[in-house]
Amino acid sequence: MIPRNSRIALTRLTKVPTYGQLRNLSLHEYRSAALLKQYGIGVPKGAAAKTPEEAYAIAKELNSYDLVVKAQALTGGRGKGHFETGYKSGVHLVSSPEQVKEVSGEMLHHKLITKQSGAAGKEVTAVFIVERKFARKEAYLSIIMDRTNQTPMIVVSSEGGMDIEGVAKENPDAIKTFDIDINKGVTPELASKVAACLGFSPKAIPQAEDTIQKLYKCFAERDATQIEINPLTETVDHEVLCIDAKFGFDDNALFRQKDVASWRDVSQEDPDEVTAAKSGLNFIKLDGNIGCLVNGAGLAMATMDIIKLYGGKPANFLDCGGGATPETIETAFKLILTEANVTGIFVNIFGGIVRCDYVAEGLIAAAHNLKLDIPIVARLQGTNVGKAKELIKNSGLKIFAFEELDSAAEKVVQLSDIIQKAREVGVKVSFEL
Repeated sequence: MIPRNSRIALTRLTKVPTYGQLRNLSLHEYRSAALLKQYGIGVPKGAAAKTPEEAYAIAKELNSYDLVVKAQALTGGRGKGHFETGYKSGVHLVSSPEQVKEVSGEMLHHKLITKQSGAAGKEVTAVFIVERKFARKEAYLSIIMDRTNQTPMIVVSSEGGMDIEGVAKENPDAIKTFDIDINKGVTPELASKVAACLGFSPKAIPQAEDTIQKLYKCFAERDATQIEINPLTETVDHEVLCIDAKFGFDDNALFRQKDVASWRDVSQEDPDEVTAAKSGLNFIKLDGNIGCLVNGAGLAMATMDIIKLYGGKPANFLDCGGGATPETIETAFKLILTEANVTGIFVNIFGGIVRCDYVAEGLIAAAHNLKLDIPIVARLQGTNVGKAKELIKNSGLKIFAFEELDSAAEKVVQLSDIIQKAREVGVKVSFEL
């Protein structure tokens, strides 16, 4: 069994595709701060800017000598990151509007590279200028979904302002968890228990309790799957503030949260994954060389597992769902081929709602129109499978068709390895269809 203290790491690291390829819509920090303010939760004064001139005006209005400029990019570890220009850190302490303008110019519309973003980095689409608050004590608090008990759960630690996964590894006793009864919510008694774990002074405890209850109200009303406050801070004036916030929202409930959905920043997402979403496809890039086209998330996982079992590596997770048409199948092939390292394509369809003949038509059209020269292995079962097999047989294309999953997986790994090895030594092996 996975230890309870490890679940927070799993929640943050697991990537499951759905709306726009993300199980949870994430917001920029300045959007999260604005949402918290709507619920009467304390946050530092500040505003976002999309030009250095806007940043300068905000700094003048804040009228403070202690300001922080934060790059707005959907990646963790911004403070320790760097830009493609060589400029260091996505978080800077500044003391004048002139400095704010200068730092903003170094950040805006440049790529911030962090340990989470990968080498490509994330473009900074805005900067968040806030008052700097001096902390007496920093804590960590999040509300997430506990998959084991199927209830919301509060995770709290008196060690805030740092990587919570590191705390879980080095000092797991510093992390406490509290299940929330969805019928009762966060009661005053529960809020008091949680607040007692923060390490705050007695003067700050009442506001901390109030903040915890308001955070859960926001979590429930906004269909959130995660609210992470790191750090939750008691200032030297005993004020309780959410200095940094990370939200995740349930895609299936976004029809109720139109304002939140409108805050989505697609510039932070992979362009191919955004294109896929527009066609009703769930597409996630991986680091292998075998493209996978399937219908259904469960079948996708099984397909990737069996490819690994036979020694291959999947290049993507591509689920065409139940509404696949010949046109969406061709779009799926185009997306798979955006990755130059793909040396084979495995089409694994179990036709229930989706029709196998539609898949076959799309497969044939893609093979013709895209002039594919890598092997295609197809395993089709279900609705109109006989018609699909007839279409493939009469197409004149060299498509390797199988009925058994094991045989199909073994074949696609074998053929992909041939292409891979040939490419490595500069030999062209043709699988023209």
